[in-house]
Amino acid sequence: MNPAVLDAFALAIIAGGSGPAYPGLLEKPRDEERARGAAAKIRGAMDALLKAAPNAGAYVSESDYFRERWQDAYWGSHYARLLRVKDALDPGRLFHVHHGVGSEGWSADGFSRDRR
Repeated sequence: MNPAVLDAFALAIIAGGSGPAYPGLLEKPRDEERARGAAAKIRGAMDALLKAAPNAGAYVSESDYFRERWQDAYWGSHYARLLRVKDALDPGRLFHVHHGVGSEGWSADGFSRDRR
């Protein structure tokens, strides 16, 4: 966890949703235009929040899937050490999660990776 989270004075949650976005889930067809509109509103709110607190930490399990500089946001000053541990214990980086330590080489869908 990013050490900055421990010094936070508040927790801010910016979210949107109206149930599953994919066909077959609750029998609702996917509405990509609506989903993109909601994502744009959330991005705007996040941009305003990050303008007020540009170096705020974030909790990785409840975060922006598209976050830039996620290594800093989620792991902060711990990232370099955590990456060394990851490389020692999982040198092929078989075990990964989106925006997890060492996941840079994986595609966004988690199905392909660079062969370092």
